[in-house]
Amino acid sequence: MNDWVLIQSLVVAVSTGTPVVLAGSGAILTQRSGVLDLGVEGTMLIGAVTGFWVTTATGSPFAGLVVAVLAAAVFSMIQGVLAVSLRANQVVVGVALVIFGSGLSSFIGSQGDPPLARRFSGAIFTPVFPESVHDWPAVGPLLLSHDPVVYMSWAFVAVVQWYVFRTRTGMHLRAVGHDPASADAAGLRVSGMRYLHVALGGAAAGAGGGYLTLRLFSDWFDDMTAGMGWIAVILVILASWRSLRLLVAAYAFGAISSLGFTLQLLGWNIPTELLAILPFLVVYLVMVFVSAAERRSQMPAALAEPYFRESR
Repeated sequence: MNDWVLIQSLVVAVSTGTPVVLAGSGAILTQRSGVLDLGVEGTMLIGAVTGFWVTTATGSPFAGLVVAVLAAAVFSMIQGVLAVSLRANQVVVGVALVIFGSGLSSFIGSQGDPPLARRFSGAIFTPVFPESVHDWPAVGPLLLSHDPVVYMSWAFVAVVQWYVFRTRTGMHLRAVGHDPASADAAGLRVSGMRYLHVALGGAAAGAGGGYLTLRLFSDWFDDMTAGMGWIAVILVILASWRSLRLLVAAYAFGAISSLGFTLQLLGWNIPTELLAILPFLVVYLVMVFVSAAERRSQMPAALAEPYFRESR
């Protein structure tokens, strides 16, 4: 593989992995609070459809991204009410949220004249820096050829890492996710912390979904996330709930997902069906290996466990 093919493959991997970076980093915040967020896929779909709708109406991808973030944060409150206040089984809540998000996004997308599925938005995110710097050796395409959301995702990853491990509020977050009874006894508002970080996780998933329609595809269609939300949840576990590790894992997933692009550049002819399942097969095999190695030391101890204050 020559240098040009390698560099172009890495650039595509970054773009492909960005939705997973955003959604996964948000899921880290939610799960660090003790709420098992399995509804990422559904929340991403809500962000995708609302973001695209607003962009086609306003011509502004930034407006679309803002609405995607807000709509997904509001949608995630369904999980907050069910998992935090009503103390429902969090696995069931997450799966139900995916199903509901898929159905609701399809309904929203079928509205309008013409409906969203028949629209094309020419308003997408474009690279921040001028094309003249994109051709700089290595640095240009790898670091200076991206759109604003990619750079925002890098900043978000750094902020999440700093927030969780270097701030007092982050320490409180980890305490709530590890031992909510002790955190409550120390004066922390367990439910409030969980609601806040469920909303933040939902907002980040919405940004990831919005990026799909406002950059990667520039249109909308049913269930366009194609499992990216589930991949984000899995990579959070593989990354031991640390955003910097998640960044690397998400880009590795992006590289595998864009393998078809790379092989085309090399002139190889590989069945598209095999390329479609390859990222999920690799993630599955890695999950089996990690499970066998029992790397659970970083998992929040109270993850997926509802908190009953009266039993404290």
